[in-house]
This record gives sequence, structure tokens and C-alpha cells, in this order.
Amino acid sequence: MDQQKILGYFIEEAKEHLETLETGLLELSAVVEDQERLNEMFRAAHSIKGGAAMLGYSSIQKIAHRLEDSFKILRENKISTDQKLESLFLKGYDVLQNLIEKLQGTFGLNADEANKIVEEAEPFFKELQAYLTQILDNDQSFSSSNEDVFAQVRELLTQMLSLFQKKANTKSRQSLQKICTQLGKLFPDIESWQDLTQTASSAIGNPQHSYATLAPVIIKELKENSDYIELKKENKVETGEALEQLAEATLPYVLVSLDTAHIAKTLRNVLNHQQLSKLSQALT
Repeated sequence: MDQQKILGYFIEEAKEHLETLETGLLELSAVVEDQERLNEMFRAAHSIKGGAAMLGYSSIQKIAHRLEDSFKILRENKISTDQKLESLFLKGYDVLQNLIEKLQGTFGLNADEANKIVEEAEPFFKELQAYLTQILDNDQSFSSSNEDVFAQVRELLTQMLSLFQKKANTKSRQSLQKICTQLGKLFPDIESWQDLTQTASSAIGNPQHSYATLAPVIIKELKENSDYIELKKENKVETGEALEQLAEATLPYVLVSLDTAHIAKTLRNVLNHQQLSKLSQALT
């Protein structure tokens, strides 16, 4: 097969790859969430690079390689995209497209002209690389900050559990309410979390509720809902019915199962002998 036909095949394939790259870059915010599309873009740049290297077009090879390296960063890291990042990627794409169009033109790709284009494009790619690094550093810093916050949640819940295991009195209830306030401050922008921690504080403040009644409900709700936040499912955060009833009840809130022995034990913990006697008479 002669050189001209090989060149023709390369140009046709390159144009298809360019279309893949352009479509992906125009939808970059969605593409970064789709590993398969990221792989397609990486492969498109890689294929152009390989074909150009085989034919000796080092200018196209270099630009495709720079794009390939940038797509590799997107493939291997969770990147937050914005308009600036999209613009920088599109500038790099335009350089590659320009070189391939000149290659297809009547006079082909002049080596001196191609080298000048690559040289002028270098600042674009340096800026793109620097911006990707900046985004990565910011995202990692944010991730570390989030890890610290959830470590605080776990520490506060451990402190809360420890207090619930002690004797109930005004001082320990105040300490538990203080922990609720601290938990609330960890996610100040999540209104449903604020409602949850405030409701827990109200329930703790009711001296008629024993810690045996409060602890399983409050610890469970705080743990499950903080897990939702960690998983970025803030829309699932809500205050459960059991906790709301504890916060609103003016009488002891009794959690019972269908097991009669458990019911009897729970009632003995809540009611005195005289109240139990009256209840027994009412049930017979």
C-alpha cells in the first residue's frame, strides 16, 4: 500500500477520533462521571498519537500525547470540572484539530509551520496541567477536611454513648445536649441535620426519659443520618418518628417489643409498684 493511501486512512481515523474528543469535551462535566467515556477519549488521543508517530508527524504526536496525559489524570482521579478546565481542554483540542486539517490540506503539513504551532501551544498545555494539579490539590484537601469532620462525628457519638452508660442526672443530660449542639455545628448547611440534633437535644432534656430509652434511638438516628451525609445522600437525612415522640412526650416514652418478658421488664423499669398494681387491675 502506498504512503498516500496510508496517510488517507490515518486522516479519516483521526477525524473520527477528533469527533469523539470534541463531543466529550463539550460535555466534560458529565463525561468525568462516566468511566467508559473517559476511556474512549483517552483511547482516541492515544490512537492519534500512535498513528502520527508511525507516519513521522512528530508535531501531531506531541499534541495528542499532551492531551492523552491530561485525560489519564481524569481517568485516574475524581476531578471537579468547571468552565475554565473545559476551555483549556478545548484550546488543546483546537491545536490538534488545526494540525490534522493542515495535514489534509493541499500543501500538507509543513514541518516548520507545525513546529511553530506546537511551540505556541505549549503555554496552553502548561496551564492545563497546572490547573489540573490545582484542582486535584483542592479536591484532596476538601476530602481530607471531610474525613476530619466524620472522625469528629464518630468521636462525639462515642462520648455520647459513654455518657448514656452513666447515671442519669442534670449534669450528664447537659453534657449530652452539648454534644448534640457540637454535632449540629459540623454540618451547619444541612437543615434536616439541624432538626435532627435539636430534636435529640429536646428528648435528652426530658428528665422523665431514662437513658435506656433514649440511647438506642438517639445513637442509631445520629449514626445512620451522619452515614447518609458521608455518602453524599443528604436528601435522606430525616428525624425518625420514635425520636420525635421522645422529644414531644410529656410522659415516659416506652419502647416495647412483642416479647411479653421484655414488656414486663420495661414496665417495671418505668412504673412503680403502685402503678403496676393499678395497671394489672385494669388489664384483668
